[in-house]
Amino acid sequence: MSFTDWLLFLHIASAFALVAALVTFWSVAIAARNVDRPVDSLRYFRISKPANILITVGTIGTLIFGIWLAIDFDAYKVWDGWILIAIVLWAIAAGTGQRGGMTYQQAAQLAGRLDAENRGAEPSAELKAMLQNRQAMWLTIISSVAVLLILIDMIYKPGA
Repeated sequence: MSFTDWLLFLHIASAFALVAALVTFWSVAIAARNVDRPVDSLRYFRISKPANILITVGTIGTLIFGIWLAIDFDAYKVWDGWILIAIVLWAIAAGTGQRGGMTYQQAAQLAGRLDAENRGAEPSAELKAMLQNRQAMWLTIISSVAVLLILIDMIYKPGA
């Protein structure tokens, strides 16, 4: 295997990690949407812990290995239009995903605090409101659409 093959492998593996994390986050967000008891929400948040690692690895890895690949591969340049589009979409996906994820992190912290106060089995309107936050949901939707558009951009390479 050549060095370029390794870069391509790491770039694609990072993309798989990113998509796997998004699927996990969506599964948890949809399943936990109507949960109001902290003890129940904590079960869902435990599922998403590995996805937190995958989202970091996938987000950073796709950018680093993608740019490195564009520099290493003679047929492409970092300033090619489809690569610049991917970088802009990457920034949108990362920014909106991070902002949307903050609400869910705050919900996890609230659930943990309520559980530590022995109120884990009691319904919490504040927790339910956080899990149903429309802004967080829309930010996650925008992030997911941006990732989908990156995948389409990477497959079809418009203008290449």
